Amino acid sequence: MVRLELDQVVMRRMKEEDIEMVKALIKEGCEGTENRLILHVLTRPLCLFVMAVFSSMLRCLVHSFILALAIPVFLLIVFLKITMPRSVGILGSSRPSWDYVGSAYRGTQEETLPNPYCRISGKTPTTKKPRRKLGAKDKNISSEVISPEREEAAGQVWVADCDGEIQACIFRESEKRPGIRRICRVVVSSWYRREGLGRLLVQSLENKERDTGAHRVYAHVPYPSKVAEVFFRKLGYRHLGQDPLAEDEEEDKDSDLEAPEKGFMRHPLTKVFYKDL
Repeated sequence: MVRLELDQVVMRRMKEEDIEMVKALIKEGCEGTENRLILHVLTRPLCLFVMAVFSSMLRCLVHSFILALAIPVFLLIVFLKITMPRSVGILGSSRPSWDYVGSAYRGTQEETLPNPYCRISGKTPTTKKPRRKLGAKDKNISSEVISPEREEAAGQVWVADCDGEIQACIFRESEKRPGIRRICRVVVSSWYRREGLGRLLVQSLENKERDTGAHRVYAHVPYPSKVAEVFFRKLGYRHLGQDPLAEDEEEDKDSDLEAPEKGFMRHPLTKVFYKDL
């Protein structure tokens, strides 16, 4: 872990030249999440019952108890590996894959989120060009024309940039319901965790959305992730459908509610947390 000066962090919209760095950050942050989700699905009672039935049927065909147990498990794991990215995509997102090119910021003046630590320290953060590998070229920058409709539907990606290095990112889906915002991904580099960077990104984005008229923010958390659940609870989020204090509010705002993402045999893959701004 590297000591981080939060007042030197610039929170800005992702640009097209940042896409590969953001993808690498997401790959690092999501390592093992898919396997934990598969294990979660495999250990559900209904799923265990279905595998037991298939094992009993195979026991009559395959004269091996071990093979009769292993074959259904292996086939189900392969099935989940193939279908889970399509049904879940970016965890908590209803789309099969994220439109990185469409969500890249193309404005001439950089769009940033206010950093409250700058007011405390009195320092002004500076941005540098993203660090690139030797010999890297701008081949990944697309030349296609992005329509305003696609840009609006693609959503937004905000990155935490310090000295040209992208240390964290947060994804916000497109505005499908008035006053409702949806966070579907918060990732912090393993080198900068437990430094308050994730909290800074979420709270800064909340303040921006509040200023634009939003009154509720949803965050989807992968089902096995206890760390993410504790993180959002500390930020004032409540678990939808389980917190008793929120029952009356949920009845009054039925039009604002949403369900967790579902996977194999309709098992929930995410927990839905929300916060009223």
